[in-house]
Amino acid sequence: MEPTTPPRRDFLKQALSVGFALAVQPVAASAIFTDSQSLSTGNLSIPVKGGALPLYFALPAASKTPRPVVLVVQEIFGVHEHIRDICRRLAKLGYLAVAPELYFRQGNPATSTDINSLLRDIVSKVPDEQVMQDLDATADWAAANGGDGQRIAITGFCWGGRICWLYASHNPHIKTGIAWYGKLVGDHTPLTPSQPVDLASNLAVPVLGLYGGQDDSIPADTVERMRQELARGHSTSQIVVYPEAGHAFNADYRPSYNAAAAQDGWRRLQDWLNQHGMAAR
Repeated sequence: MEPTTPPRRDFLKQALSVGFALAVQPVAASAIFTDSQSLSTGNLSIPVKGGALPLYFALPAASKTPRPVVLVVQEIFGVHEHIRDICRRLAKLGYLAVAPELYFRQGNPATSTDINSLLRDIVSKVPDEQVMQDLDATADWAAANGGDGQRIAITGFCWGGRICWLYASHNPHIKTGIAWYGKLVGDHTPLTPSQPVDLASNLAVPVLGLYGGQDDSIPADTVERMRQELARGHSTSQIVVYPEAGHAFNADYRPSYNAAAAQDGWRRLQDWLNQHGMAAR
């Protein structure tokens, strides 16, 4: 029997699945792929306490001047293809974008087959203090490798959205942050001693928070409480809620994707960076 060529749609779905975490398979046909044309991209590792921290980076190729830096913080699924694509999108705008694998000591999230086991076996074991130190090391690497150390911002998604708020409090020298649907309240444990709402009234770094009004995992009252705490400290941070969007509305490879909210959020991210000393061109 002659071999048959699979339908184009099936071929594309298989191609898109490459590099995505197992827990998010199958990958939705809406997944966005950003090419590396005119970019320099790659994987490497840097020495940190307890091992070698893997990084994925992307920046304009043959850049002759230091680029403003955006630290990109992973979802619970690690630095899989969606997060690498976010880095390439930012690099196309003129940034050095770098995403560190912040669970590398605890395990490989890409091989977990379901979200519950991923949360139980890996994510729940990651200390906030370790994450802050690894992000400091990532920022230092970026400043020494094509980045402008005086212009560093951070953005994060889901798990990384919470980390974005925490890092803005931890490192007052960064310019700004953009937190996508990161939890604002939670348990206080030895590994997670503070939550974003605890730090909001003293936050000096301006953060843009992007949230979904239909997000069952981040109740509206916690978003409002965060707003009130930010106002108490006279912060210039802002929170935008998309009434029709749920959690992970920017995750174009998942059924949760809300194109209208994602596109508006991406526009706001660019405007926010520009407004806070991070214009790339």
